[in-house]
Amino acid sequence: MILDVLLFLLGLLILYYGAEWLIRGASGIALEYGIRPVVVGLTIVALGTSMPEFLVNFIAALGGEHHLALGNIIGSNISNIALILGASAIVLPVAVAPQILRKEYPMMLGAMVVFYVISLDGTISRTDGIFLVSCLAGFIGYLLYDAQNNATAQSMIDEMDVDDDDDIDPSSPTDTTLMKTAFLVGGTVGLALGAHFMVDSAVDIARSLGISQIIIGLTIVAIGTSLPELAASMVGAIKSEADLSVGNILGSNLLNVLFVVGTVSIMSPLDVEPSTLTIHFPVMLGICVMLLPIAWTRFEITRLEGGVLLATFLSYMTYIVVWTV
Repeated sequence: MILDVLLFLLGLLILYYGAEWLIRGASGIALEYGIRPVVVGLTIVALGTSMPEFLVNFIAALGGEHHLALGNIIGSNISNIALILGASAIVLPVAVAPQILRKEYPMMLGAMVVFYVISLDGTISRTDGIFLVSCLAGFIGYLLYDAQNNATAQSMIDEMDVDDDDDIDPSSPTDTTLMKTAFLVGGTVGLALGAHFMVDSAVDIARSLGISQIIIGLTIVAIGTSLPELAASMVGAIKSEADLSVGNILGSNLLNVLFVVGTVSIMSPLDVEPSTLTIHFPVMLGICVMLLPIAWTRFEITRLEGGVLLATFLSYMTYIVVWTV
């Protein structure tokens, strides 16, 4: 049991650095070959930030641990809004751009509803996955078109869950082509290895404690894959440099569904537990809906509203531990 916990934490650490290296190497090589920064940000970097969830779910699905994979996505979507936005707002109120609520919020909520609807038959099939990936292609096309025609590339990048602190290119100016290639390869290997450790240890922990995989996916795996983003947001807030955009969270949730669930289900259709449809999906949808009135008020998430979000998250976690374990 202790070894499993240590392997889970080791996997999380490797996963985090794997994503960092992958983005650093891939974006550096792309920019070196003349690909425009906005395109790099909207594609390589944005999708790279979703690779931890993707690899964890991919390995879980291939191993037949479908409930772990699905729980991770639902739990990550809940954590992104209730935990990350809530905790960050408590440290420093989070500003909300009005156009995000008018344009990108409906897209995110629509993706969550589609996610729920395609799960109602108990299976997310390959056809469902193809549909989700097609929606992803359309969404990226929309962002590229909007950024090209409205000169708002940076805000578009923010909405795709890309941190702009490094001006799109997270690689160092001194990185050589060989170093960028090494980061790319090392990051890819790190993601696969970290995801493998996390999935295997999470399954063993679930078996040792006698609880279902969906619960492990909803809690420790989901929170674990959200920890890097939470840490970055909290550090920024503590330093009074919080530039956390609700668009980042919306983009992350949207990519979790369209990219991660879509791609994984094409490779291996996902089974859906009845309890997921009656309990966990409604909680995810409810928190997504709750964000709108909170963010719309003065276009800011205050400390009090952050406390409400965080309390909602802790109540949900308490319910899972007390009533379903």
